[in-house]
Amino acid sequence: MLLMIVVAIFVTMSFASPIFFNKDNLLAVFLGLSVEGIIAVSMTMLMVSGGFDLSVGSVMALSAAVAATLCKDFAMPVPAAMLIGMLTGALVGLFNGFIVTKIGINPFITTLSGLNLFRGLTYILMGGRNISGLPESYRILGQDYFLGMQMPIWYAIAFFVIGFILLKKSRFFRQNYYVGGNEKSAMLSGINVNKVRIFNYFLTGVSAGFAGVVMSSRVASATTTLGTGVELRVVTSVIVGGASLYGGEGSVLGTFLGCMLMALVTNTINLTGVDVYWQTFVSGAILLVAVIIDKTGKQRREKIAMQAEKE
Repeated sequence: MLLMIVVAIFVTMSFASPIFFNKDNLLAVFLGLSVEGIIAVSMTMLMVSGGFDLSVGSVMALSAAVAATLCKDFAMPVPAAMLIGMLTGALVGLFNGFIVTKIGINPFITTLSGLNLFRGLTYILMGGRNISGLPESYRILGQDYFLGMQMPIWYAIAFFVIGFILLKKSRFFRQNYYVGGNEKSAMLSGINVNKVRIFNYFLTGVSAGFAGVVMSSRVASATTTLGTGVELRVVTSVIVGGASLYGGEGSVLGTFLGCMLMALVTNTINLTGVDVYWQTFVSGAILLVAVIIDKTGKQRREKIAMQAEKE
């Protein structure tokens, strides 16, 4: 159904706008989904295991702020500054995973707190200022081209392909389905549930850190507002792509289609001249519809399972 919707938008927009199938516009669509797509792959694995992370947008900003500050204010070599920025995201992921698994705090509360906590750290680190004028060697990561496409698109392609293979073929990553589907059964079968979940939060933190550095490289600056709202768009893409808030379901291919749908909606609004503020409304509406479908689907499956047990 999702694939049919995406195809329908392509067909409709090809008639509605003469520039929709223009090469530059299509590249803009893929560039628009690239950074969020990087995070969405790891978010898929996290949500399949029964968790989710609302702090990824703030982690993007914090990682970019760390990398840009070290590069601009401390004259640290660009590769080292970028690496430390990504490691910042990794540490945040481990922190979230530890709070959720070891202390037992609900993922929603933990990562919602992190959304404000890490955004606050970004404000403190940057003192409310934006860091611009980053060196050329820093901008290459997000602005360089390869085979006619900007590098963030290639990063997203790599993440989607590798994520698809790992979640489909890797024994370790397929454990996410068992953990998210039935945690107690997974533990009884010998799966280290805490290890799997902590690793997923770590992976999500690394992805958000990388996405933040790439985004700051692409726009040649680190801002305190970088990544604002990304968490909801990423979660929406993953849920629209077939993942469940209750865990145990989801695929990287579905997430790709979800990201594509969100990018096409944004592009359609821009090309048709609709007020840009409708983007936020439409994103919220899509998320609400996806959650309702997820909830009704779960209730239907539970009803079928109860009837089967009675029979």
